[in-house]
This record gives sequence, structure tokens and C-alpha cells, in this order.
Amino acid sequence: MTAKPRKPWRVILDHHDETEHTSEAKAFDHVRTALRSGADTARVMQWEGGRWWHFETVHADEIRAAQAGNEGGAP
Repeated sequence: MTAKPRKPWRVILDHHDETEHTSEAKAFDHVRTALRSGADTARVMQWEGGRWWHFETVHADEIRAAQAGNEGGAP
């Protein structure tokens, strides 16, 4: 079995720019920031059971839709 990496969360932006993170929260902060700044797609990977697993794919339009929903006064 391969040793667990020090940063078990990975974000891949637009299929080429890869960044590793120490926690899920930090990974998704990076996703939100990157998708607001012009990236189109972020794929989140998690190290588990000796390999990288696809955790979630987030698209920029999902971030824009969430922002638009929050502008209506929702907490």
C-alpha cells in the first residue's frame, strides 16, 4: 500500500492546474476562489484506501448560481 500523502485533498482546475490541500475545507475554498476568478471546472480528488478518488466536480455556473441565490437576502 502507498503511504498517505501529507496533503490528502487535490483540486484540478480546467483539467491541468493541480493544487494539493491539507483539508476538505481548504480544498473547497480554493475551488470557490478559482471558479469566481475565471476557471470553468474544478475536480476535487481525495486520497483514500491507498489511491486518489474522484470526490466531486464543480462548474463555475454552479458557483454563480449559488451567489445569485444568496444576493436575494438569504443568510
